[in-house]
Amino acid sequence: MSITLIIILSIIAAIIIWVIVMYNGLVTRVNRTKEAWADIDVQLKRRYNLIPNLIESVKGYAAHEKSVFEEVTAARGAAIGASGTAGKAQAENMLSGTLKSLFAVAEAYPDLKANQNFLQLQQELGDTEDKIQAARRFYNGNVRDLNIAVQQFPTNVMANMFHISSQEMFELEEGDAAQKPVAVKF
Repeated sequence: MSITLIIILSIIAAIIIWVIVMYNGLVTRVNRTKEAWADIDVQLKRRYNLIPNLIESVKGYAAHEKSVFEEVTAARGAAIGASGTAGKAQAENMLSGTLKSLFAVAEAYPDLKANQNFLQLQQELGDTEDKIQAARRFYNGNVRDLNIAVQQFPTNVMANMFHISSQEMFELEEGDAAQKPVAVKF
């Protein structure tokens, strides 16, 4: 009787340990995904903070381009207020498109292209764009790992038990002009 009890207790202990390991793996993936999203958010906020300074630099040289400034400001506001992965991606696509318009305006003003403040802002924005792309790749890699774990058996059973679900990738829309990086070279 004691050998049977030991075998039963060993099986129960193995099942408990297996459940704990699977659950902890899922929690790790969820937290890595949240951390990666926070990295994207930090870089987007840095980008949002650069845009007003960039607009002011261009305004000094191209004050009559009011509609472009309004479009960039509106797109920035929409991006700041966007929520969710899909909403944020759509707002970022729109913001990237309006920034391209702003840089197209700036190309028509040689004095602006030589302005040190504008050049520094341009460099910072280019650096921020690179960091956003790196953060996006990191986030999407973590989302991919989480989604695989949530969809594969037997972790999908555990994920359903604890209400852990798949996440959306942070991607640019197919065929959108914003899919190309913001041109910040002169």
